Amino acid sequence: MTKADLVAIISEKLGMEKGDVQATVESFMNEVKNSLESGDNVYLRGFGSFIIKKRAEKTGRNISKNTTIKIPAHNIPAFKPAKVFVEGVKSNVEVK
Repeated sequence: MTKADLVAIISEKLGMEKGDVQATVESFMNEVKNSLESGDNVYLRGFGSFIIKKRAEKTGRNISKNTTIKIPAHNIPAFKPAKVFVEGVKSNVEVK
């Protein structure tokens, strides 16, 4: 599902204009991004949490030059689904 698909489905279910739904979805994504960029996690009860995870410093390899490089510690955004969300996917999605 793409963002356009999501906007179309929400627009149809709520009877709203696609432009209004598009603006709402964009605003939601921007607020989540801005919150994470400022160091705050976002918690959505029953859905999940957008959190900041810290990656430790590690040694990597540049295969083309056959050298080792030091990858510094850094933060990355992550999503942790709520238990209800996980259980719903487990029980409703067939294993392929």
